[in-house]
Formats: sequence, structure tokens, C-alpha cells
Amino acid sequence: MQNFMEILTEGKGGKNLHLEHLEDEIINYGITGGRAAINFLRSLRNMLAGSSSSGVNMTVKWDGAPAIFAGIDPEDGKFFVAKKGVFNANPKFYKTNQEIDAELKGQLNSKFKIALAEIPKLGIKGVLQGDLMFTDDISKKDIDGISYYTFQPNTLVYAIPVNSGLGKIVSKAKLGVVWHTTYEGGPTLQDMTAKFGADTSKLKTTSSIWMDDASYKDVSGKAKFTLAETEKVTKILSSTGKTFQKIKSSELKKFLDLQNNTLTKGLVGASFKTYLNQYVKRGEKFNVSVVKKTPYSMYVKGYFDDKVIAKLKTDKAKKQKEQIRDEVVAQLLKQDSLILNLVEFMSSLVEAKQLIVTKLNSVKQLAKIFVRTKDGYKVSNEEGYVAVDRDGTTAVKLVDRMEFSYNNFTAAKAWDK
Repeated sequence: MQNFMEILTEGKGGKNLHLEHLEDEIINYGITGGRAAINFLRSLRNMLAGSSSSGVNMTVKWDGAPAIFAGIDPEDGKFFVAKKGVFNANPKFYKTNQEIDAELKGQLNSKFKIALAEIPKLGIKGVLQGDLMFTDDISKKDIDGISYYTFQPNTLVYAIPVNSGLGKIVSKAKLGVVWHTTYEGGPTLQDMTAKFGADTSKLKTTSSIWMDDASYKDVSGKAKFTLAETEKVTKILSSTGKTFQKIKSSELKKFLDLQNNTLTKGLVGASFKTYLNQYVKRGEKFNVSVVKKTPYSMYVKGYFDDKVIAKLKTDKAKKQKEQIRDEVVAQLLKQDSLILNLVEFMSSLVEAKQLIVTKLNSVKQLAKIFVRTKDGYKVSNEEGYVAVDRDGTTAVKLVDRMEFSYNNFTAAKAWDK
């Protein structure tokens, strides 16, 4: 049987291109993913309870954009910067300003030119992946009577007090970046594999770059579970495990085959993930009692009727989609018990995860964080955290979807300015 690390990396060629929510792993990888999610939470509980035997490390998930890759092309030894297309069959990377001009426009063009000029000063030996936090788009703002340097690469606004030590560093920097992944191997970029984490201590420093790794800076003192908190998480995980035992592997496989083989491409809006995400978009928690009011089968039928069949012009095309709709709904009605167990399992994972995220949020990090609303700035927390196994090969994200994901759907973004 494959281990969880192999399953996580094989589909993306060992590249860190997208992290999944911990509670979604059972949808992504079936029984193996569900078991791995429980084990991750157990390890995080042990870490926060002070156990030295915890099998995970914790990193902060910065809300940066765009993702940036930088380092040395193993084929010709030249420095490059790139977006996620660097690992395509025909890789897209930039070694000169001319190549940037040929591909990128507007603010992306400016940001990658600055990156190409500045990042070589760090002396990167291999390839690193990170998130750009700012280039020439830092501004000074007064929020609640305090003067900050602010930057908003995506949804969250990061604010650093002007008079702080970090503020003085950021004010001189032409570029800010948080590195979180290291790539190793070769002999081509496509052959390299990802290892979560980046050792920035080996990089050179320059006043024109503010950089950080994504490591959680204080999993001690305040960020430790009390005995009562440990017992509360343990109780939830025990209940989660009992629900997990109710989920039969053969039934789950049929359900996931339907998701992966039928509800794809133009029907992805009818997928189980999309169904659950509708609650997040509305700022609602999903649980068994909530989904019973609008069962997944009813949601899928409504999607077919309103989003697919209603847009077709010929009776023949409509009948074809109606037949698919009826077959899918019939299958889902037979799987109603499984779906309720899945929802109970996933919502229990969310409950345990939320206790962990709340504890992690209790420690002050480098910057104050806000979201920009129509009424001004509202205090927020980190985007989330990434739990990484000890060898750096496996990771899942821990995000408060009721806060960040809701903000991600609703808050004013950097490009809305």
C-alpha cells in the first residue's frame, strides 16, 4: 500500500503547487486520506501538549501573491525567477528582462523584474519557492491611531509599525518574500522534487530584501495546550475515529468514483467539495443537521436543472443530461448514509482543527493583520498554518474557513483597490 506522502506527491510530480484543507483529504484520497488527517491532528495535539515525540512541524501560511520560484536552472547553471509554470512540460521561467516583457504585463511585469534584479543577491544554490509579499507597493497608513507600513498581496493586509525594528527593515527593502519550499534533484527542473521548508540561514542578507521562512515562530509558552484543552481535543478525536470506522471503504470508493469520473469538467459545480463550499461562502458551518435540510442529492439535482439543462437548446441534449442527472441522483440517494457519515467525520475534523488553529493564533506573529472592508480595516488572523511531517515531504493546510475562506470570498482584494 502507498504511504500518504506518495499519494500526496505523485499527482503533482512531487511539486508543491497546491495544498489541500486537512478535512478534505478523505475526499481527495479516500480511506488513506481520512486516516492521515486524524493522524496529523493527533500529532498536532501532541505538539501543543508539549510532547517531544510529535511527528509534525508547523509553518505559517502567509497570504502572499504571486507564488514565486527562484534559483539556479540545473541544465545551464543560470539564475531564473518563475511562476508556477516553471514545472510545465514546456517550462516558463525568466532569466532576462526581455523574457519577462514577452510574457508578463502590468504589475506582474514590474514585480518579476524587481525579483530578477534583487533575488540573485541571496546566493540561492538550488531552487526555492515562496510567496511575494511586496515590491514597490508598500504604503504608509494610520490604523486605529497607529502608523503602519502596509502591504496587501492578496486578501489580508499586513501591517508593521513604522517605528518598530522590522518597520525600519521593511522601509528600506525593494522586495519582501517568504520562502516555504525547497526543491532538490535534477538533472532538469521537471525532475526536481519538493521538500517543505526553507533554510534561509544559509542565504546571504541584503538591505534591499526582507525575507523570512514560514516557520511558526513560537510553539512554546502561550501556544501550549492546557490539560483541559488537550483532553477536549482528545475527546473530539476519539469521536472522530468512531465515525471514521462507520465509513466503509467499498462504499466510499463508489462515491469518489462518481466525483472523479462523472462530476468533472462542466459538472464540477455539482461536486461534493463545491456543495460544502457553499456553506463557507455564506459563513455557515456545515454539519449533519445542516446538510439534512438540503441533502447533497437535492443540491445535485438543482445544479443539473438550473446550471446545465436550463441552458441547453435542443430536446435531445436536454434528455441526455436529464438521464445523467437521474442516474447520479439515484446513486446519491443510495449513498445517503455514507454522505452523512462523511459530513459528520469532516465536521469533527474541523472542530478539532479549529481548537488547534485558535491556540496557534494566540501567539503574536511578526505583523498585525487586517482585512479591508467597505467600513475600513478589521483585525484578522493569519491565513492559516501548514502542518508538515518531520521529513518535510507531506503537508496539509489548517485554515479557519469560517474566517479566512469567508474573507477570501468576500473581502476587498489587492486587485480591487
